[in-house]
Amino acid sequence: MDKVLLSIQELSEHLKVSTNTIYSWVSQKRIPHIKVGRLVRFEKGKINEWLESRSVEVYSKY
Repeated sequence: MDKVLLSIQELSEHLKVSTNTIYSWVSQKRIPHIKVGRLVRFEKGKINEWLESRSVEVYSKY
């Protein structure tokens, strides 16, 4: 199975956050990424797992 790699711009559009936010997350090692020389890429499957792991369940008191 081929891995789909996203650029910073593509990930920014996918997550609806600024490219500066993506750069910040990369520098803080808060988001899974791949460095290819000076380029930064994101494996779509890993990003989906990363998003799922940050999902918060809402519980009702009633």
